[in-house]
Amino acid sequence: MTALTDLQQPTQLKHQRSQESSIYQVWGQGPSARYDELASNFRPIFDKIRETTNEREKNHILPFEQLQWLKDAGFTRLRLPKSHHGFDATIPELFALLIELAQADANLPQALRVHFGFTEDILLSQDGAFKNLWLERIGQGQTVGSAWSEGGKESIGQFSTHLSKTEDGRVLLNGQKYYTTGSLYAEWIDVGITDLDGNSASIIIPRNAAGVEVIDDWNGFGQVLTASGTSIFSNVEVNPADVLPDDDRFKYSAGFYQLIQLSIIAGLNRAAAYDVSKAVEKRTRNYTHSNAAYVRHDPQVLQVVGKIRGAAYTSGAIIEKNAQALQRAYESAFLNNPAEEADQNAIAELEIAQSQTIISDLALNASTIIFDALGASATDKDLALDRYWRNIRTLASHNPRIYKDRIVGDFSVNGTLPPYQWRIGQV
Repeated sequence: MTALTDLQQPTQLKHQRSQESSIYQVWGQGPSARYDELASNFRPIFDKIRETTNEREKNHILPFEQLQWLKDAGFTRLRLPKSHHGFDATIPELFALLIELAQADANLPQALRVHFGFTEDILLSQDGAFKNLWLERIGQGQTVGSAWSEGGKESIGQFSTHLSKTEDGRVLLNGQKYYTTGSLYAEWIDVGITDLDGNSASIIIPRNAAGVEVIDDWNGFGQVLTASGTSIFSNVEVNPADVLPDDDRFKYSAGFYQLIQLSIIAGLNRAAAYDVSKAVEKRTRNYTHSNAAYVRHDPQVLQVVGKIRGAAYTSGAIIEKNAQALQRAYESAFLNNPAEEADQNAIAELEIAQSQTIISDLALNASTIIFDALGASATDKDLALDRYWRNIRTLASHNPRIYKDRIVGDFSVNGTLPPYQWRIGQV
């Protein structure tokens, strides 16, 4: 039977190839029966964000406006209960939406990474007054940025950023942080500190408090609008009651924060699949030694596009499975069974560690072979196709994946459980 040509194909089939139709997306069913209804609150905003992503990256226009759109729509309070203006989103629903947001602009979910982690702290907090205070603040659209990692010669085991007490009894915060992702956009900053007793902890301080300076000096070649630069704290007066001991933070944090990075990578891969498909469909220039008159009919080029899309699909499917493990870890915190909770936290961390290298490798390869489908003209800076590799490579450099393979191998062979937290610094 002869295959239909483009001109002979039914109008309906051509229409179904639009990005908006479910048959064209083929990313798999959402993580819940209500997922599309939930996502419909945000997809028009994602589309609006996508319209200016390249322009903002090329001209270094920080996404204050775009983040405000998300706040106004309630994206930052997804996990909150409806009683506090939230959506009661499950963790799998949250991560599916983070992939969709990353597809529109990969900087935005990373800028909100610590905010969503802090939200988990609030949902699981045993301190009723603290929990209600922050449910109110987050429910009003306020967000939290990060200030944890320190550069230079700081110790791997203790923060140089610290609290001290003056002779008149005031408590001051002093120090400098190297990675402060999202803090420039946030109302609050989650600061890793050494507390008054010399213990590792954190404290939440107002972004605009006297003595706080957040600088947009992130110098990485990828994720350039995350505001992941320096924060300086100079004699910032704080309330010691706002200190959060490490043991009070949510226990599945390492895997949760890592899966946000992987979700952003998956979103970038999905966006790359759309971009390369559009470019191949429109391409009229061709080579004498190609396989078809038009590039869009060349089986070798189509194979490349299929690999890119397959990588995006596979990454999303793995992330949903990982998010289910995090959901079980979250639910185990309410069982009053420490052994079961510890098991679920370790399982979630191991599942995500098993996925990290696979997703990173798939996406790095996909962002490289884009150019195999399009030729040298695809390197034109105006197309900005290089941003996929740059952003994925930057994200994949966090929490080195080689260590995750070793952690998984050590568990598989010796039963060694993964570490509860990761730190970086000098020994």
